[in-house]
Amino acid sequence: MTFSLTTTVIKPEKDIPIKNVIILLHGYGGDGKDISMVTLNWKRFLPNTIFLCPNGHEACPVNPKGFQWFDLTKDDPQYILEQSKKAEEKLLKFINEVKIKYNFKNSQICLSGFSQGSMMSINLGLTSDENYNCIVGFSGKIINQEDLIKRKISSTKMLLLHGDLDIVVQPTFLLEAKDFLIRNNIEVETSMIKNCAHHISVEASSIALNYIKNNFKV
Repeated sequence: MTFSLTTTVIKPEKDIPIKNVIILLHGYGGDGKDISMVTLNWKRFLPNTIFLCPNGHEACPVNPKGFQWFDLTKDDPQYILEQSKKAEEKLLKFINEVKIKYNFKNSQICLSGFSQGSMMSINLGLTSDENYNCIVGFSGKIINQEDLIKRKISSTKMLLLHGDLDIVVQPTFLLEAKDFLIRNNIEVETSMIKNCAHHISVEASSIALNYIKNNFKV
């Protein structure tokens, strides 16, 4: 099967059975190869996991070599929300393809992402008809709380990490997301990474790995 989104695939070592999948969603202007660098630190500790890193469905006008999940050239919250919902449809189709190809259930899938990818992971994890194993979000936020609470039908537990020096997605969004999730009875852990800007630090990667290992019961 060919996936509907161009995808960087990192498989387990030869003959090791696949028991879990981590779907990694890149940030604005990035791509699957970009976000797949995280797996260099993770794969030896998650030997039965396959990593799937799809490209966004749209080229990014700010970085023509990169991709986006939704357009940020218009500073219009309603437009951004509508575009993010289109991305959800594309990602749901992709996730269903993954589930069919590997005979997976949602409980075997970790959704993870950076920035825009984190925002998409949160939305997908709370609007699916079945909880995923977990969500790990780096440097993200909730796109629209009013819309999300109307559409929420699941409660996937999650870990959110953010750099305290982030000027692209302000670290206050981590606190806002945490408050929203607690108020809506969603199990959430958070970590504010000191002296970290808008990127995935070694410390954040390590915290995320331990969280995923615990949830995959590795």
